[in-house]
Formats: sequence, C-alpha cells, structure tokens
Amino acid sequence: MLSIKDLNQYYGGSHTLRNVNFEIPKGACTTLLGRNGVGKTTLLKCLMGLVPARSGSLLLEGRDISKLTPYQRAELGLAYVPQGREIFPRLTVEENLLMGLATKKGGARIPGQIFEMFPVLKDMLGRRGGDLAGGQQQQLAIGRALAMSPKLLILDEPTEGIQPSIIKDIERVIRTLAQQGEMAILLVEQYYDFARSLADHYVVMSRGEVIKSGPGEEMERENVKACLAL
Repeated sequence: MLSIKDLNQYYGGSHTLRNVNFEIPKGACTTLLGRNGVGKTTLLKCLMGLVPARSGSLLLEGRDISKLTPYQRAELGLAYVPQGREIFPRLTVEENLLMGLATKKGGARIPGQIFEMFPVLKDMLGRRGGDLAGGQQQQLAIGRALAMSPKLLILDEPTEGIQPSIIKDIERVIRTLAQQGEMAILLVEQYYDFARSLADHYVVMSRGEVIKSGPGEEMERENVKACLAL
C-alpha cells in the first residue's frame, strides 16, 4: 500500500530521519517500535505531510505523494490517529465522527461498522468529546479516522494512558480491520506485548534509522524487546 524509500528529515542541523526504508502492505498490521526520541512520531508526521521530508519518496499504490499537502493525502486515503488523540473537545461525539467524513461528498453517513466496533460511541452521540473518559476519547479518535474508510490507518501509541479493558477492545478492532484485508495499518507502539500480538510485520527504529525489520512471528527470535530496553 505504502512504500517509504530513502526518507530523510532534519530539525535544524539534527538529522532526525536517516534513509528510512520499509513497506506497509495492504491487509496487514505493520508495527513500528523504538524508544522515545528515535523519530517514530516525526516519521508519521512526514507520512501525513505535517513535517516536510528533506529527501526520499512515499509511494501510495505506486503514486509518489511526497509533495502533496496533508489534506490531499487524506483525500487519497491516509488517516492519522495522533498521540494524545486530539479530538475536538467542544464538539459532540457525532460531530467529531462527522469531521472524519470531510473528504467525502455531501450526504455521506457515519459507517455503521464504527458503532459495531465501538458500541459506546453510539450510546454517547450527543455527549461532548471533552466529557468522555480517556479510553472513550481514544475510541472516538479511531472511529473518526475510520469514518473516511481509509486505505492506510496510522495509529500513534493508541494504548497510552488507556485502561486495560479498552486496550483489549482496541486490539480486537485492529486485528479485525487487518483481517478484513481492505486497508493497511501502521501501528506505533511502546507496549511490546500489544505490538507483538498484532504485528504481521515489524520495524524497529533507533536514532532515526531502521535497525531491524521482518515478519511479526520472528520478533521473539530476533530479540526485538531488547532493542526497546537499550
């Protein structure tokens, strides 16, 4: 679905992404791991066009999107759930979900699948987003991204600060979406066990570089967990 080729990015004189290369296939969950400060969130912002890359290319189904604006990338099917959720606190749950339809033509409706995956959202349609608990806000943020029926769903640490019961719900949803085979998923995660349970493929970054990658079932044998503890 998305090919990242020789991607480089700088903050001032600091080389934050160094020749990053990997593929994000359709119908699978690709997990991106690494300690804090290695460039994971910077990479996601480059994928969405929120931070300009110095060099390299991003190929979405073979089309180079590296020069497109964030809204153009969204129109082509990239959906981003940022770290910290960033829902609209003064809008209702329904209004937040409708914001996810901004790339669709007028008259588009919130997909019923969202309420099947996150029933609590249907029960709270009229409640303001800022009044929801943290786990409910995370479900809303994911639901808002799914409303656009994306080709690529990008999730930045969706388990951060979330209670275990909601983590299980999110895990179930991600697994279901990957198994449906209609979209690619890129999951950035600090929680190793959560990442390992979902990874069809894994990528490990350190100091802005990819240092390991491979099939998810090889994470234990390749001692990926040790890379996160250095």
